[in-house]
Amino acid sequence: MSMSGLEKMKAQILEEAEGSAREILSIAQKEADSLFAAKKVQAEKEVEEIDAAAKAHSKENRERAASAAEMKRRRTLLGAKQQLINEVLKEAYEKVTGLSDEAYFEILERVLEKYVLPEEGKICFSQKDLDRMPETFRTKAKEIAKGKGGSLAFAGKAEKIDGGFLLIYGGIEENCTIKALFDSKKEELSDQVNRLLFGKK
Repeated sequence: MSMSGLEKMKAQILEEAEGSAREILSIAQKEADSLFAAKKVQAEKEVEEIDAAAKAHSKENRERAASAAEMKRRRTLLGAKQQLINEVLKEAYEKVTGLSDEAYFEILERVLEKYVLPEEGKICFSQKDLDRMPETFRTKAKEIAKGKGGSLAFAGKAEKIDGGFLLIYGGIEENCTIKALFDSKKEELSDQVNRLLFGKK
């Protein structure tokens, strides 16, 4: 894939933090191609070995061996496919959590715009995010809440979360952590990755 193609897919990844599933498909393309090729070669080698052994047996045994070889090929390729999908999603998650402070909090602003309610609420962050949070984000978050007809207070105590935030309204918690957002989209993201890497569902 050309660098321009990779950059375009990288841009899509950042949008997915808002709830769009498409961006997740970009980060591990090179690794995915390499790993999938290796798995495919391995599977084909195993099939060849089984076919060679089958030729030494009777026709019935050869047919049985051929069927077993095809099943093994499918299982091997399916395993490689699932491994690749998991790796792409993992790398995409790590990419989002490893963004620069500016890019990271810009994403959180967009997530907040989607999930904030027209009520009085509280927003909670991890200690890591509190320590690196730009003052402009606090101002922007309050403006976003006000624009939706509500208000947000920043919790003074850090929460044990990976990244992103928790919104609390009247004791009801909305989990907007990066992990929760990815988990909620996992099936959709897997379909997107599947189509990108393998050309079908």
